[in-house]
Parts: sequence; C-alpha cells; structure tokens
Amino acid sequence: MFARIMSVVLAVILILTVSFGVIGLFAIRQERISARLDALTVEARDIAWLAAQNTGSSFFYFYRSPGLSTTDYLTQKARQVYQRYGAYIVVVDRQGRVMDNFSLAMEENPDFITSLDGTELSSVMDKVLSGEEIALRSSGSSAPTFTVGVPFVRSGRVLGAVLIRTPAQQVEDNVADLILPLILLAAGALVLSGVVLFLYIRSVMRPLRKLTAAARAMSEGDFSVRVDPRAGAGEVSALSSAFDSMAQKLADTEAHRREFVANVSHELRSPVTTISGFAQAMEDGTIPPEDHGKYLALIRQESQRLTKLISDLLALSRLERDDAELQQRPFDLCEMLRRVAIRRMNDLEGKHIALSFQLEQETCTVLADPDRIEQVAVNLLDNAIKFTPAGGHIVLGVSCSGNHATCRVEDDGIGISPADMPRIFDRFFTADRAHTAGKGTGLGLSICQRIMAMHGERIWAEERPEGTGAALCFTLPRTEPAQQRGE
Repeated sequence: MFARIMSVVLAVILILTVSFGVIGLFAIRQERISARLDALTVEARDIAWLAAQNTGSSFFYFYRSPGLSTTDYLTQKARQVYQRYGAYIVVVDRQGRVMDNFSLAMEENPDFITSLDGTELSSVMDKVLSGEEIALRSSGSSAPTFTVGVPFVRSGRVLGAVLIRTPAQQVEDNVADLILPLILLAAGALVLSGVVLFLYIRSVMRPLRKLTAAARAMSEGDFSVRVDPRAGAGEVSALSSAFDSMAQKLADTEAHRREFVANVSHELRSPVTTISGFAQAMEDGTIPPEDHGKYLALIRQESQRLTKLISDLLALSRLERDDAELQQRPFDLCEMLRRVAIRRMNDLEGKHIALSFQLEQETCTVLADPDRIEQVAVNLLDNAIKFTPAGGHIVLGVSCSGNHATCRVEDDGIGISPADMPRIFDRFFTADRAHTAGKGTGLGLSICQRIMAMHGERIWAEERPEGTGAALCFTLPRTEPAQQRGE
C-alpha cells in the first residue's frame, strides 16, 4: 500500500515537473526571442540615426576594405552588430543607393547569406521605407531568421531604411542549452519531493498500520485493542477516536451478548432440568405412582415457565428487528387499563389484592399502537401482582399534562432497592427477591422499554425508600378522539 501510494504520487510529481519544465522552456525561448528582437531593433535605430546624420554628404559603405568612403563610427557600429549577432545589415536610401555587409557576411556565413530571399527582403524593405518599424521572426526558405527594420528620418521625412537580419539558430541553440540544467533541476526536485513525501506518508501510514492491525485483531474476536488518537493528525486522529469508540461499543455489545447467552442458557437449563429429572424419576420408579400427580403439576408449571421464556425471547427479538413497525391509532388509555385489570382479576382475587383507579379524566385519548401499549400495561400489572404481598393494594392511574398523558402502575409491595434501580430494565435482570421459581424471566421490563423506545417515549421507575412499594410510569402523546376529528 505504502509503495503504491509513493509510486503514484512520484509519478504525478514527475509529470507535473516535466510539464512545468516544458512550459518554462517555451516561456524562456519566447522571452529570449523577444529580447533578441528588441536588441536588434535598438541596434537598427542606432544605425538609422547615424545613417540619417550622414546622408547629406557622400553616401557610405562598410566593407572591410578601408579605402572606401565611410563614416568611421557608423562602420564601427555596423561591425559590432555583425560580430555580436552575425547579422546581414543593409541600408537603403530614397535614391536607391544600397550599403550592406554582403561580402563580409558571405565570407563568414555563406549558408545564411545564400538562404536569404530577395523577394521577401524587398517586401520588408518597402514597408520600412513607408515609415513602419518591423520586428519579426520568419521561417525562411531553409532556416528561421530574425528581421528588424527601422526607417531613418530627418525633418519628418523618411530618407531610407535600415534592415538587420540574423539567424534565429543562435537564440534557439542557447535555449536548447538550458534543457540539461532543467533536467537536472527537475531530477533534484523529484528526489527532494520523494524524500519529503516518503517521510510524510510514513508518518501518516504509521497510525493507519496500527489501525489495520487493531481492526484485524478485532475481526479475530479481540475487542480489547485500542489505538492512540494522538498518534495521527487531522482526519487520522478523528478516525482513531472513532475506532476506539467503535471498539468500546463492540466490546460492550460482546459482553452483553455473552451475558445474554449465559442468562438464556441458565434460564432454559433450569426448567428443562426440572422437567427431565422428574420425568426420569417417575419413569424409573424413584417417585412412587401415588406422587405422580404432584410432580406432574410441577412439570406443567416448569413447561409453562419455559413457554413464557421462549415467548418473551421471540417477542423481544421481533421488537428489535429493523423492520418492526407500529400500528398507531387513537385509543382511550383509561379504557385500555380497565380491560387489563379485568384480564388479571383472577390473579388479583387469588392474592386478595385490592385494585383501584386514579383517573384524572374519564377518557384520555392517546396516539400509539394499542396492542403494544396493552402489552406494556399487562407486564407492569403482572410485576405489581408478583411483588405485592397478599392483602396488598395496587393503583392504576392516568394523568394528563399538556400534550402528554402519563400512565402509572403503583403497588405497596417490597419496592425496588436503590442498588437494583439502574438495572431493572436490563435483560434477564431479576432482583434477589425474584430468584425463586415462578417469579418471571427478567425480560418483561426489557420488552416494555423497547416498546416505549419504538414510540419515542419514556418509561421509568420512581425512586422510593426501600420497602414502601414501587411505581412504574410511562408517557404517551395525547390526541383528539376520532369522532371529534370527523373520522
């Protein structure tokens, strides 16, 4: 992974370096061409000025032969231009007299002179004689050239023209000489970038490698691994923090899963062992026939307990599915509580428990899934019956406040200890008082909590001094009765 990233980034750097190098070389070439044309134009202007000063007397020539009539300074200037640029210089006046360095240029650079196009020179000369300055680069018949032309003027009248033409090869060869230094510079930049990039990527990859190792360990079941968020910066640090948070949640989930499996195993083992043991004892004669009825009753009770446990597990599993849905509609919460009380009347009478209602209103319409809420109310009432002693008292109440209604199931039993209060909604949690057979599976309140969470509402137990009973409450949103809404 590290090598691939390095290769890709270095390739990008190389491409960018070459691209910018080519662009830079082209820019330098264009700048040098412009500089050459400007320099030749300056030289042409100087020669034009000198020519204008000498046109009034005998015309001048600048051959290398010293016997011809000339202005020494103009001749010297022309020679300097030739020596510097290897240029063909021609001066023409209005009378058609021509002065040039043809012989000298022919002797020094015959290929360049023979490549000159007379027609092109004549066309350029006509433009200059019309008073126009020119500076251009032309391809020429065989090689590119630079050409500048400047008219020489006196008293506002164009007296003639100066034309300087030089091979472009000198400038372009000088630009080509820059290719090697540019290549060396690009190679140095590439090496330096590679070193910096290597150190940077290695510093970034180190915490990522630790994250990879930690993720691999987690995939093998080790949820205790952690990474140091300070080892990276920016997004890597945030990723490390998120990973640690995920690892902690997975560790908690795994702990809950193991606890759940252990609890399920324990809860299933107890009734199965009882049923199997009593059945085996009756089968092999350990239990005499006259006692079979008593032990068959115990087997039936354990079977019912096992059935209840499996039903609760299935109910909780269905509620926790992602596709679990609520069938919400308006219904009367007070009327539902009355139905629940009627369904448990035999249990209440069996323990001589008095039941009363505390309803602020005769009707209280709420918006919820009536079947799910009835399941919550039944579970809360069953718990109250289980933990209320014979002759006790249970109260079912409904109060209204604003847009919510609160349902309350209160008993005067042994209550909930402060130590048990934080865990009463945990799966399979049962207080010590409930560890005896027939006292439940410890899933009822978990089911209630899940149903209320699906509704987006609360369920809680009021804190009371131990031994003064228990009160469990939940809230639901109020709504108008169906008949008032025209339904």
